[in-house]
Amino acid sequence: MANIKSSKKAIKVIAKKTEANHEYKARVKNSLKKAEKAILANDVAAATLASKEVQKNIDKAVSKGLIKKNTADREKSRINNKVKNMK
Repeated sequence: MANIKSSKKAIKVIAKKTEANHEYKARVKNSLKKAEKAILANDVAAATLASKEVQKNIDKAVSKGLIKKNTADREKSRINNKVKNMK
């Protein structure tokens, strides 16, 4: 455990940020799963709505620096292609 006051505060801040980052990553993963379920169920309306949610969550994660831009683009492209191929 840290002895210096600023180090103690830094530990608290890091814990808070880690929790927030985990939440953003979980949102991305959960929205991806939701979109995949809608695609497998052949529900075009739900899949389109879910893909928009995926894009929003992925873009938010990229802006926070949790996901690299190329990874985000690849994930969004894969979901969009799956939705397009449903129609």
